[in-house]
Amino acid sequence: MTAFPGKPVLPKDATPAPPSTMIIFGGSGDLTKRLVMPSLYNLARDGALDPAFSVIGVDIVDHSEEDYRAYLTETARGLAQAAGATVDKDAWAWLMQRTGYVVGNFDDPATYQTIHERIAANEPASHGAVFYFAVAPRFFGPIADHLDKAGLLAEDETEFRRIVVEKPFGMDLASAQALNAQLLRAADESQIFRIDHFLGKETVQNVMAMRFGNGIFEPIWNRNFIDHIQITAAETVTVERRGGFYDATGAMRDMVPNHMFQLLAMIAMEPPNSFDADAIRTEKAKVIQAIRKLTPDEATAYAVRAQYAAGEVGGVAVKDYREEADVSPTSRTETYVALKLEVENWRWSGVPFYIRTGKAMSVRKTEIVVQFKSPPHTLFQDTPTNSLQPNALVVRVQPDEGISLRLAAKIPGRAVRLAEVDMDFRYADYFKREPSTGYETLIYDCLVGDATLFQRADNIEAGWAAVEPILEAWANAPGEIYHYPAGSAGPAAADALIERDGFSWFSLDEKAPK
Repeated sequence: MTAFPGKPVLPKDATPAPPSTMIIFGGSGDLTKRLVMPSLYNLARDGALDPAFSVIGVDIVDHSEEDYRAYLTETARGLAQAAGATVDKDAWAWLMQRTGYVVGNFDDPATYQTIHERIAANEPASHGAVFYFAVAPRFFGPIADHLDKAGLLAEDETEFRRIVVEKPFGMDLASAQALNAQLLRAADESQIFRIDHFLGKETVQNVMAMRFGNGIFEPIWNRNFIDHIQITAAETVTVERRGGFYDATGAMRDMVPNHMFQLLAMIAMEPPNSFDADAIRTEKAKVIQAIRKLTPDEATAYAVRAQYAAGEVGGVAVKDYREEADVSPTSRTETYVALKLEVENWRWSGVPFYIRTGKAMSVRKTEIVVQFKSPPHTLFQDTPTNSLQPNALVVRVQPDEGISLRLAAKIPGRAVRLAEVDMDFRYADYFKREPSTGYETLIYDCLVGDATLFQRADNIEAGWAAVEPILEAWANAPGEIYHYPAGSAGPAAADALIERDGFSWFSLDEKAPK
């Protein structure tokens, strides 16, 4: 990921966001310095921020404003150097001139009085404020309460107020509902932007363009033509220094109700009646609400959980998960999960959805595979068609963004023999855009008030409701937790899960066509 690509990350026809102040709680944290500020720099360099824009970091860490800007600058240079790029001095200076810092405790009312004064100092040039919660989840509700009590969330015709909330958004259905209720006591749903960086990726957004902008797909996008769908998010990284957090969370909570279900919703949603944010989010919520709830027995049969064992990833030795720092030596927390789910609606009745995600795997890859039903092979009964795989549409989200379609074609020669070929579209071949942090689009959309790519409360709760039976089954009847060598494609039990239905996982090691 290149934090400072050196070229615009937004199209030149993008209108600059309205004048506003962004207040970042957790201003000295890793998320701010590695992702949020680089994204703001990219937006500044592209002219997507108003001259009256300003940003204020808020944290308990004792920085002077000069020290804070130096701290951010040092990180920016380090990220640029690691990416083989340079920082645009003019763009970075422009941003730093508008960057301030407030030392304060998140539980201290005086902190919010200071924030109130800093926002007021930007008026009348500024007519909006965005409060970015780049903090641990335990602070989400209390910060929202304090903002409300300080009158900082009150809007009028000229002043907007918005909250950006990072994941994890709850640890189960009950906690997600409680957090939603707390946030909604402080702010209106239209003011709350629950951010998921997956949705900032161009390929994810292009799923809607592919489906609804091309007449060849919609007639066959249903149970009559599609055999099954696979959604994969494989990571090569281990838990690294996040063992304490991860051991209390696991792959299911960390990835499935948010990232994985957002990909599922994009690929399975009904056509919205417009590209209005609420129209799209309503259709996405309907899909997730339609995921069939598993019984305790089905939760055991249709959900596989596993931990990585000692192995090697990219030539680097990886220790057993239970030997990682801050991980219990008897941990049963999963670093890998595979699921079989069904969406109970008219379009998808009987079509299985297979989801898998894990850490310390052989490759880093996020993709969606739509596998179509095989045609009758009567015409080719004298040819070895049994070895051919069915047609498949592969949407590659990362790292090699693009879309490919697997077809059968005749091998040149006198005999009629078929082989698999790929028709491939790669973003890099058509659109010369440099990589970004993934947050630029989301931050820009928040500043302009476009909530299309952000999750609504009902969407969040529907995701937790879908996985709740599995979490309960694991808690009440722990069952077996499998293991897979670090650097592999996952446990054999996950292969068995999909093979029971006569399918197989799309190979993780299969390269994107060149």
